[in-house]
Amino acid sequence: MKPQTGFLSLAEEILSYILSFLPYRDILRCTSVCRTLRQTYLSSSELQYIVEISGQQLLVIPNTDKSIPISKRLQLLRDKVHAWFKVDTHPFEMVPVLTWAPLSRDNIVAGGHFCSWNPPRDTAMIFSVLPKPSQQSIQRNWLPGTLCSVPYSRNLDVFMYPAQNLIAVAYVVDHKTVYINLGALDGDRSHPEAAGERLLSDDSENRFETTMAKLKGFGRHIALSRRWDDENRASFFKWQLQIWDWKYSTTSDSILSGAVLNRIVGPVDFCFLGKNRLLVITDNLNLYSIENMSQTPELLACFLMPIPLMAPQCLPLIDDIGYGSQPHMQAQATMCTSDPTHRLICLTALSVRNSTQVFIISTRIFFDLNEMAAATPIPWQHWGPSNTRIFLYPFDFKIHINGNRVLHTLPVGVWDSHFILQLLDFSPLAVTNRRGFRTSGERAVHDMHWCRFIWQIWRELDNIPALRPSRILGEKVRC
Repeated sequence: MKPQTGFLSLAEEILSYILSFLPYRDILRCTSVCRTLRQTYLSSSELQYIVEISGQQLLVIPNTDKSIPISKRLQLLRDKVHAWFKVDTHPFEMVPVLTWAPLSRDNIVAGGHFCSWNPPRDTAMIFSVLPKPSQQSIQRNWLPGTLCSVPYSRNLDVFMYPAQNLIAVAYVVDHKTVYINLGALDGDRSHPEAAGERLLSDDSENRFETTMAKLKGFGRHIALSRRWDDENRASFFKWQLQIWDWKYSTTSDSILSGAVLNRIVGPVDFCFLGKNRLLVITDNLNLYSIENMSQTPELLACFLMPIPLMAPQCLPLIDDIGYGSQPHMQAQATMCTSDPTHRLICLTALSVRNSTQVFIISTRIFFDLNEMAAATPIPWQHWGPSNTRIFLYPFDFKIHINGNRVLHTLPVGVWDSHFILQLLDFSPLAVTNRRGFRTSGERAVHDMHWCRFIWQIWRELDNIPALRPSRILGEKVRC
């Protein structure tokens, strides 16, 4: 009898090494070819780790701790997934927060910290929730007049960035000239990595009063969106968006501007997509490259929306609730992060009858572009249906995005005394494996192409007709 010399006769370690060069979907396909390849997969933590990382659309952070065995990293990844399905709906601590708009962008969770700014009182606060192990815990309160001490000035927006230990305060002097002060979150001092204490804005074309502004940042970039109201053109308003490399220079030539119909309540909103791309939300979605900060951002594409947007906003991302306070779970938080080219963003726009339209959009569409994308606007039917899900919510709702998961609440009952808590998983692995991990008494429901409802907690559903196809039984949670 001749000895076997085929591919399947190779040692299991060699088979595993060869399979590791395949995309994760092909690895999963190989497991259904024969028992030998399936056993190779089940015996290899490396192959299973590749599938988990790619299937959850995560990126491994370079220079992480290599002392943790691959089998332990695999288990930490799976523990993270299970943590999303073991959410404790009972608060473990109550913290009083003085706020003027609970649903506004002025209250966010970032870097394991709760950040809040109260514009009418000119106060701000930050305190630790679940900080990551690589970051320090910060707890501060700013009293009126301490955020900015420049005479005859008015604060426009406050941006806190715990990951960079940065607080940026945008303020206007004499109703027109805008500055941005940069400081350290953990003390009353200049930021040691900033190019200067103050960023200077471009006011060369400003002939009107700056009424509102919005400040955001990511990595080395800070951007300020400003609104100018022209009394002679009540149906339009002018906007300007300026981007700085705050670690390199206090000035910037990276400026966008334009005019839009007066359907937007505040300034034009925007969001960073990774390090070098910026999405600006006006009547449509305009994608720019900010790789070269010495010039005006380059338009990459314009994505047309299906309807005019009323007061559109791009919601900030939250930290991953899958990382708890346990050291082994926090260790995983420093090993991987969401892939900016394959994650979700959330846009909201006001609708009729006190409701809100919510657009859940996959960022993959903003990176899969051809050279002709900027030549002509892309119609909604060419990009929207395959990359977007639209929901109509009552006005009093809350929604948060993390990576490829959506966590949202919907009020029900008398005086909104109860709410539905629902988790949606858009990651490819959740759909591929039909993984509906759930807690006792609950079940996974309803597949939607590239979305999967994982769990939801509710009892009364008849008052929300839009959600009737996904009815399940569960627990009703008090607010």
